Amino acid sequence: MAKVVPLFSGSKGNSYYIGSSGEGVLIDAGRTCRQLEEKIALNGINISSIGAVFITHEHVDHCQGLRVFAKKHKIKVYASEGTLSAMEEKGYISPEISTDVISDETVVGNMKVVRCNTPHDARESCCYQVFTSDGRRATIATDLGVMTDEVRELLRTSDFSVVESNHDIQMLRNGYYPPMTKARILSDRGHLSNDACAEELADFIRCGNFRIMLGHISENNNIPELAVNTSLNTLASVGMKQGVDFTLAAVPSESDGTAVIF
Repeated sequence: MAKVVPLFSGSKGNSYYIGSSGEGVLIDAGRTCRQLEEKIALNGINISSIGAVFITHEHVDHCQGLRVFAKKHKIKVYASEGTLSAMEEKGYISPEISTDVISDETVVGNMKVVRCNTPHDARESCCYQVFTSDGRRATIATDLGVMTDEVRELLRTSDFSVVESNHDIQMLRNGYYPPMTKARILSDRGHLSNDACAEELADFIRCGNFRIMLGHISENNNIPELAVNTSLNTLASVGMKQGVDFTLAAVPSESDGTAVIF
């Protein structure tokens, strides 16, 4: 039985557990070690079952707790070469932590993790598709300025996915962020909007990715219900119905102890 546990999602921190049969991996460690431990315990996950942490990029909301967590629990860290270098410069990893550059495919226990580069304003960001030990595939794809063909292919071949639906464009444009920050978010190396996300989903569903959650939802420039409704309305316009053709929900900002079985 494969499961995904969204521990944290959003601008305050991001971390996901993906696993099955007593083994799993973390994607990102964007809250403090203590907060990560609390959510892991809340979900009944044994930390010793976590075979590795895979970091998407070096921004604080994706690796804030990494140094303490990985050192304390002696868990190996994988990331791109650029991300590892940037995290070392920022102090998110230390020599005591075992690290390695992720290849296109990395095996951890009975699981395989596939890397895909992503367009984001980081040193060498990427997203991951995880093959669990019972053959199921889950993809976490956030922090995307635009959707690329490579990321699309991962999402088309997944049994479960988290897709970024970061901001409502009008809320962002009318909000209080400085012009440079707004321009960064809206750029091709920023974040995926509700509209851009919604336009992609029908393709994934047609390919068999029926379980989708919307992640990295901005607290200041979005509302979870708005993100979900934008996607539902777009899917309804092409004849797809929630609960019949797919299931769609927003990732909560913090886990309430509920796992997604896929």
